[in-house]
Amino acid sequence: MITLPASMPDIRVGDLPTSSALRLRLKLIGVMDAWSVSSERVLPRVRKTRAVLAILGLAAPHPVPRQKLSSLLWSTREREQARASLRQALHELSLALTPCGPALLHADRDKVWLDADAVWVDALQVVRSEPMSAAFLDLLDGTLLEGLEGLDPAMDAWLAVERRAFRDRVRSAIERLLDTVTDPEQRLETARRLVSLDEAHEGAWRVLMEGYAARGERSRALEAFESCRSALARLLKATPSAETLALAESLRLGTDPDRRAQPSAEVRVQSKRSVMRGARLGVAPLRALGNAAEADFAIGLAEEITTALARFRWIAVVSSASLARHGETASDLEALRAALDLDFLLTGTVQRDEVRVRVSLRLLDLKAGGEVVWAQRFDQPAADLLALQDEIAAAVVARIDPEILLIEARRAAVAPGRDASAYALVLSAIPAIYRLEKESFLKAGEMLEEAIAREPDDAAAHAWYAYWHIFYVGQGWAPDQADAMARAGRLAERAILLDPQDARAFAIAGHVRAYLHRRLDEALALHERAISLNPNLPMAWALSGVAYAYAGDQEEALRRILRYRRLSPLDPHAFFFDVALEIAYLLSGRYEQAIELGRQLTEVHPGLSAAWKPYVAALALAGRKPEAEAAAERLLAIEPGFSVERFLASAPFMREDDRALYARGLREAGIPES
Repeated sequence: MITLPASMPDIRVGDLPTSSALRLRLKLIGVMDAWSVSSERVLPRVRKTRAVLAILGLAAPHPVPRQKLSSLLWSTREREQARASLRQALHELSLALTPCGPALLHADRDKVWLDADAVWVDALQVVRSEPMSAAFLDLLDGTLLEGLEGLDPAMDAWLAVERRAFRDRVRSAIERLLDTVTDPEQRLETARRLVSLDEAHEGAWRVLMEGYAARGERSRALEAFESCRSALARLLKATPSAETLALAESLRLGTDPDRRAQPSAEVRVQSKRSVMRGARLGVAPLRALGNAAEADFAIGLAEEITTALARFRWIAVVSSASLARHGETASDLEALRAALDLDFLLTGTVQRDEVRVRVSLRLLDLKAGGEVVWAQRFDQPAADLLALQDEIAAAVVARIDPEILLIEARRAAVAPGRDASAYALVLSAIPAIYRLEKESFLKAGEMLEEAIAREPDDAAAHAWYAYWHIFYVGQGWAPDQADAMARAGRLAERAILLDPQDARAFAIAGHVRAYLHRRLDEALALHERAISLNPNLPMAWALSGVAYAYAGDQEEALRRILRYRRLSPLDPHAFFFDVALEIAYLLSGRYEQAIELGRQLTEVHPGLSAAWKPYVAALALAGRKPEAEAAAERLLAIEPGFSVERFLASAPFMREDDRALYARGLREAGIPES
């Protein structure tokens, strides 16, 4: 083990590789610094040269295209000027790294890279450690690459993305660490780090409350509760869950709540599922069909997919590192399922040449004997491998989530039974919500109500029941619309209170606030929270796009809805989310696009009144009156009481011009005034 010198006070961890090849140590968390193994400072003098070193260090072991470096740091200059500036920066960097020895910095005509075996980077070491070591917590003081702001607008944008991604990876790593830590003091320190990253992480606050109470510091435990309550109110406009309130009450009374007698049994803070709940998915090590560079890319991609999947609250993920420890057992699906209690397994291969990368992935249903239930091949240019990892991982998890959800729902719907769990009842209800057949839809509402009765603290049941009420109102099926809207609001607020880390619950709550309650400022804040919690959740992008359409920003609405489409082009629930796209096309004057999409939606789901309304208006506004009148008749058959007056009374559009345009289209199509 190599111990860091005293001249590096911000780095206090000695967990460095012992390889004799190590020649450079990069500190990128906090203010950037660089040292040779002989403790000689080698940080370049010029800030842009430092930024080049930082970008190369974060990319290691992958090369970075020269074009990317020049576009990040000299985006306002002509192309040749930018290239010349990059050459000068690389020359300065080479001179600065001279004390580290030769052949550390490499470059060819198209790309630049560092010798990965010779470089230790704190930011990479933290997120790649599996499981994370408690010692690495000492590395987490400070923001990634503090002090490199203001170099170039493109660099600032890149920094924002990298910092957000790094923060998310660190948060996931600390959550995984908290799963394994048993020492009380280490557990306290880990929870402190978690709330410093995510102040609204209620589960981490509970760990702090328990830890301080165990040390006899009851007043400090109650202070932690007050901090938790304040953070939830400020950041989420929420109150602590019943579990947290009960813990605080026991602390005030000086009693010992039995439910916390064995904290190690609750190792997952804000756990995604109880023992018998949710799908359990393993990410197998991806097989590289070529050289070492492909193997590195395969390892990185598997890590990215694991991290992205961990954001889906109802999926429990077993990482490729954990599966790799099972060796030959990993090729025996039955043995693997028995050993790790897996429901699904993601496997794949990676091939790469100088121009392209091909990734082939398959999702196996282990409960069905390893049946392939989803497969996709990604063929992409190999210019920016780190960006490619992010892009593929985002697409994979966005498409896997609805596939697994439907498979699990079909299983639960076979025979939920009198003693079905709340989880099974929720799963059984989901397909009926989207089918929009009135009888089965109303039955789904009964199942969701029963799920909440059986498990009053089930966040998912509350979120899906709030979602059910959106359709209940939108289809005109609720006999008392005001009561249904109010109940949807209560259910949505309860869902995010019960699980402040559930992106789907926040997306649904945002749509309830926008569509039913017309509180668009609050809706937009909730949607941003959903996207920050899980940027790969298609629903979050689609419903946030709806909110922007209501607010009158159709271009931003289109950007977000099209982002959802790119993430999950074959989403089984696309028909509902595409209504948002139809509305954005209508209100931005793109009538023919709205008509074409409306035709597709109404053919596939003729009972969805929400799809008929913008379709009818677009046909009329485009001057296609006979078609508009025929479509209006179909709409009125689905929703007999619909009228222009009723539309205006419930329409959540903020701009009067949008409301007037939509209403004019309905009138011209023959929708009655009242």
